[in-house]
Amino acid sequence: MEPAPAPAPAPAPAPAPAPVPAPVPVSEKVTYSADAFFQFNKAVLQPAGKQSLDDLADKIKAVNLETVISTGYTDSFGSVAYNQKLSLRRAEAVKAYLVSKGIPADKIYIEGKGKTDFRVDPKSCKGTFKKQIECQAPNRRAVVEIVGSRTVTK
Repeated sequence: MEPAPAPAPAPAPAPAPAPVPAPVPVSEKVTYSADAFFQFNKAVLQPAGKQSLDDLADKIKAVNLETVISTGYTDSFGSVAYNQKLSLRRAEAVKAYLVSKGIPADKIYIEGKGKTDFRVDPKSCKGTFKKQIECQAPNRRAVVEIVGSRTVTK
């Protein structure tokens, strides 16, 4: 009798797949901004401004908030001193609204720029006083900037 052939060696096990690295959380800087516009000589938010700020407040919820800066501006009518105060009241109106939406007051800073940094050159606004007021509407605003970070996986 012949000896039985030796059994074939078992195939080498397939190499284990390389482990997939876990996503690494990375802090990413984010900046959002919004504008809120005001009526002539007023510091009361208009409905469109509230909507813009509502959208901004929703975006903030996904961010590790560092700071919010609300900057108020005016049109060119009136004295420098009066417009400086009015621009601060506009920035404060935005702050109060954002606080009502759950944004911490201690993270919100305000500043007033008065009658500076016009979006519409006052010299280009012609016609009656009413027409000039309408023309300068984009200058009566508060600009809100949000600075923070969010965690993303890369």
